[in-house]
Amino acid sequence: MAEWLSQLLRDPLTCPPAGPTLTSQPHHSKWLSHSSTHTDSQVSTREPRMSPELISILVLVVVFVIATTRSVNMGALAFAAAFGVGTLVADLDADGIFAGFPGDLFVVLVGVTYLFAIARANGTTDWLVHAAVRLVRGRVALIPWVMFALTGALTAIGAVSPAAVAIVAPIALSFATRYSISPLLMGTMVVHGAQAGGFSPISIYGSIVNGIVEREKLPGSEIGLFLASLVANLLIAAVLFAVLGGRKLWARGAVTPQDGGAPGKGAEPTGPPAAARTGTGTGTGTGPGTDAGTGTTAPAAVAVRPDRETGGAGGTGVRLTPARIATLVALVALVVAVLGFDLDAGLTAVTLAVVLSTAWPDDSRRAVGEIAWSTVLLICGVLTYVGVLEEMGTITWAGEGVGGIGVPLLAAVLLCYIGAIVSAFASSVGIMGALIPLAVPFLAQGEIGAVGMVAALAVSATVVDVSPFSTNGALVLAAAPDVDRDRFFRQLMVYGGIVVAAVPALAWLVLVVPGFG
Repeated sequence: MAEWLSQLLRDPLTCPPAGPTLTSQPHHSKWLSHSSTHTDSQVSTREPRMSPELISILVLVVVFVIATTRSVNMGALAFAAAFGVGTLVADLDADGIFAGFPGDLFVVLVGVTYLFAIARANGTTDWLVHAAVRLVRGRVALIPWVMFALTGALTAIGAVSPAAVAIVAPIALSFATRYSISPLLMGTMVVHGAQAGGFSPISIYGSIVNGIVEREKLPGSEIGLFLASLVANLLIAAVLFAVLGGRKLWARGAVTPQDGGAPGKGAEPTGPPAAARTGTGTGTGTGPGTDAGTGTTAPAAVAVRPDRETGGAGGTGVRLTPARIATLVALVALVVAVLGFDLDAGLTAVTLAVVLSTAWPDDSRRAVGEIAWSTVLLICGVLTYVGVLEEMGTITWAGEGVGGIGVPLLAAVLLCYIGAIVSAFASSVGIMGALIPLAVPFLAQGEIGAVGMVAALAVSATVVDVSPFSTNGALVLAAAPDVDRDRFFRQLMVYGGIVVAAVPALAWLVLVVPGFG
């Protein structure tokens, strides 16, 4: 029956009816013989059958539609789709389907969110937030740019982009929560910062792309590639800052670590007025007053959960304790291990989290529950299905179809769009490694500049990493504390769609059409 279903999906026009009577009744044998002859005589007049690659793309569209309209976890749908398409269309066994499971990303997501959940539970992120305020002298509007520059510096000196985002995003988004900054603004600034520095000559992405260019014997420019990515992401960050509330942040002026963003000193509260609150002794203010039933508490910058410690400057909320010192050491150790010794970020983070949990079990008890398991399921499911697409050749099929177009400029823009669309769900470096060789035939014609084409592909394939289905977008989604995660996911998805639709065309227009290189 499985073989019959597979044949039906591959070619429904020639698939015989199911059932044992096909071989047990003589008149059916006659029918089979007549049908075969009839089919052979008319094969040239029939419509082409639907290819397995096209079926797999249509199934992906169905997964998106169901997940969007029925509020079903897209990762669970993608696992089911990977099983159905892999078994019935691609003839893959379980090992072939699971070959696309992103085990390394699973460990990174779990490990990093576990470690930073501990940091949030014991108040370390609160201390870091106050330190960031002091660093910029209370100018909250500068914090998104500090995070942009920090992740850019990390990737420029050799950090893998997801590792830099994993280190910076939890701190940046904790600050966004405390001071009522848009999490979408802060998260995208972190990701675009990582991509801004991602193609320096000594970076991981830069080294890989420049190596591919050299291997394919194409003319290249290491500095040109770096500047193209830097300028593109810097311009996008400036637009985001202006659109997502940056001007209001400037208008706030400065806050101090002591006031925690209290009204009258820059930040605006997001909770109810102080007069409307009836203190319950849970400590939801940023000041020391927490007496029950007094009707007055110090104003808070944002609403926080009752179990979250938020003492003022003179309280325990910003004071270094042994647990916080150990957590800061663990965060520094994570950076050193990843950047200095090239250790896996996920495994290192899990190990450090286990050490902290063992030493301070009370602070860490809630951390496992705060791991973003729904995000882990979503990302791992989608990437497993993308792995099935790669295994059955769908990605190569689409790229070769575009590469065969006779108009070089049209082929160039389509390759940029393929790189952007696929990179929104899969490895950006892997896609660039596949698409740059596909561009070689029409680059050899001399009508398209190789330097500009490679730069456009690099920008198109990496700037879309804000998508919640990419590694960086998933890390931002998982790191955001105290947000409506479903709403934040939709925001990232919509913004990622806008980037996919707009940036490849702009990169093509600016870098390819003028013929650079």
